[in-house]
Amino acid sequence: MPNDNVIAETGNHPLARTLVEQVMQAIKQRITARTLAPGAKLPSIRSFAETMQVSKSTVVEAYDRLSAEGVILSRRGSGFFVAGQGSGHLAPLSLAEIGPKLDREVDPLWVSRQSLEAGEQFLKPGCGWMPASWMPEAPIRKALRNLSRANDAILTEYGSPLGLSELRQFLARRAASYGIEASPDQVILTGSGTQAIDQLCRYLLEPGDCVIVDDPCYFNFHALLRAHRAKVVSVPFTPTGPDLDQFEQALKEHRPRLYITNSGLHNPTGATLSPVVAHRVLRLAEQHDLTIIEDDIFADLEPEPAPRYAAFDGLDRVVHIGSFSKTLSASVRCGYIIARKEWIDGLVDLRIATSFGAGHFSAELVLSVLKDGAYRKHLEALRTRLAGVMGVTSARLAKLGIKPWVEPRGGMFLWCELPEGVDGADLAQRALAQNIVLAPGSVFSLNNTANRFMRFNAAQAQDPKIFEVLETLLPKI
Repeated sequence: MPNDNVIAETGNHPLARTLVEQVMQAIKQRITARTLAPGAKLPSIRSFAETMQVSKSTVVEAYDRLSAEGVILSRRGSGFFVAGQGSGHLAPLSLAEIGPKLDREVDPLWVSRQSLEAGEQFLKPGCGWMPASWMPEAPIRKALRNLSRANDAILTEYGSPLGLSELRQFLARRAASYGIEASPDQVILTGSGTQAIDQLCRYLLEPGDCVIVDDPCYFNFHALLRAHRAKVVSVPFTPTGPDLDQFEQALKEHRPRLYITNSGLHNPTGATLSPVVAHRVLRLAEQHDLTIIEDDIFADLEPEPAPRYAAFDGLDRVVHIGSFSKTLSASVRCGYIIARKEWIDGLVDLRIATSFGAGHFSAELVLSVLKDGAYRKHLEALRTRLAGVMGVTSARLAKLGIKPWVEPRGGMFLWCELPEGVDGADLAQRALAQNIVLAPGSVFSLNNTANRFMRFNAAQAQDPKIFEVLETLLPKI
């Protein structure tokens, strides 16, 4: 044990109290994260002193104080135990407390919280959705008028746990246009794309299972997997897909259960998977018994379909998911899972257990809009509009020394490298003080390899004030 700890822990030295509090906080975090469940026995005083690199007297005092607070219980001759649920002291699950506290100010939930909670006075080039004025308001209102005259069952009753049959048929035909062969009974509707991943994680993972993600990847993958107590390992992402050598090494070393990624247009990079990389990843998945979840939420923003893992694989080791929040409405919550037939019954059972029936009303609304010819015209206009603003936004950023990592073939995101010496998280914090929500690269990178990057949503970056503020915050070039 370090000598300074021994010295500090004698008498009333202030560091002694700090060390005791650190031990107490470590125990509370384990209880919050449920790694120490109600009734579980705490580590012995000797072993926890070695773990925390403190003296046994520090652990004794910490345990005594936790007992006084009612967080743990002392049983003579048996040790210390976590207080039961009936004690009222079990802390609720806190995602912020699961895993190491690397940076609580800017973390995987930071961009979402700021974007969702910010008022109308905020500009949001860091958010992940279109401006409201870009969405198909007229087709949605038309669909709502039609549904107002629908029968009572659509307006008031639970839907089938599989989801609306006609919408599932539509989605099966839509998947075929991307080369994914699936029957309607291989499609199950969900409340959103995020719920689709959540349901699959519930179905396929046990706490402690390993999951591979891209580095960088969509930040909510990190937060969601943290909620499922998964061990997350990231692999560098290249302009054509995951780094194959490091992907193979991760499979050998960690034996992951899942790989979660974007197909079509990658979030945040805007890169497109190459067929060569896709085939190699699928061969490795077969060799190492890996399941792939590909999130295809940006499908309708592509100028032409890119390779899909599910198309090459035939839904053997790949599960395909998506939703319509990016092109139709984020308010109308509707997503889907397309999976192998033998998994559907289990997913339906899980669906009933966790959310009962599917959203009948939202599915009918989505189907009504998707079948409307105006929606197809909306998508054509949306892709054209995005292509225009991507070029303008890229040029404006270049004047500030902010350069795209790749030139995306579609979509709304520009993954950009910041000027030398600029930290994305620090820049985001300073921009927030001026009512601008940015998406710093650190929240997308599990291994903290993207601190000098920033994701910009070109559709949300049309106000000149954004670039004026950035110019004041960035070093002169």
